[in-house]
Amino acid sequence: MTAAADPHAGKPVLHLGPRPVEARLSVIAIHGRGASAEDILGLAREFATVDVAYLAPQAASSSWYPFSFLAPIPQNEPWLTSALGIISTLVQTLNAQGLPSDRVAILGFSQGACLTLEFAARNPRRYAAVIGLSGGLIGPPGTPRTYEGSLEGTPVFLGCSDVDAHIPVDRVRESAAVLRTMKASVDERIYRGMGHTVNSEEVEVVKALLRASR
Repeated sequence: MTAAADPHAGKPVLHLGPRPVEARLSVIAIHGRGASAEDILGLAREFATVDVAYLAPQAASSSWYPFSFLAPIPQNEPWLTSALGIISTLVQTLNAQGLPSDRVAILGFSQGACLTLEFAARNPRRYAAVIGLSGGLIGPPGTPRTYEGSLEGTPVFLGCSDVDAHIPVDRVRESAAVLRTMKASVDERIYRGMGHTVNSEEVEVVKALLRASR
């Protein structure tokens, strides 16, 4: 596949914490638009989980796809498929190293949260956790949510502001409902007036989720 068809291929994946094979849990951490793998690892440090390995891929030009996550899906191709493929490759690599998917969590903020949730819906199985901070499932209003399969009780946390300029609160609620139909255990928290950021309660929720995983 050419670079134009797979724009995120070959970009670096940063690592924080123990080697995945020696970790209790591995987290694939997906940064937001205009940010970096270093940025999302900065958030990961706030979770203070010394026995957790974090893998943070870097997007080409610091953006996983060029348009809003609410745009028609074809407008965001091939970047969207390439980005989802990066997550898939990391999950498969961890599985091959002896970490089953129930010891793999996926976490993202903003554009990275949208990718995280869309990946989990398209690739359902039992994960250690799925964490979407200020994000929702991808596609314009009315997108059919005909995902097949079960998340088998995966703990899912969705946190977002009610006035986020990038993420409509209705999409967060829709995403929570869709994931519940896929047998996820969803904790949805909408924060009044917060804006597009991560607050201290969300950090504590994620910390508790990661510590509760085996």
